[in-house]
Amino acid sequence: MDRIAHFTSLVAQQPANPLFRFSLAQALDAADRREEAAGHYRACCASRADWMMPRILLGKLLLRSGDTAAARPILEEALHLAVEQNHEDPAAELRALLGAL
Repeated sequence: MDRIAHFTSLVAQQPANPLFRFSLAQALDAADRREEAAGHYRACCASRADWMMPRILLGKLLLRSGDTAAARPILEEALHLAVEQNHEDPAAELRALLGAL
């Protein structure tokens, strides 16, 4: 079973499980199914206000899709979380991404 089918099945069984949804988003993103991936990343962001990674990945996905206006506030929020949680490498990456916009 491929990763997308595997995690789709797990999300169907446990739709409230954010880790299954996050894994599905990553699998969809890797398969360049951006719109579907974005929806799952957004659900992950909504599930936890302090979860930095889905925000980073959603922001990057939006940048790849050319939607800078939508990416900026998500990346800014991710940067705030990275700084607040003392994640230096993600903070540096996010500063660079935002600086390039």
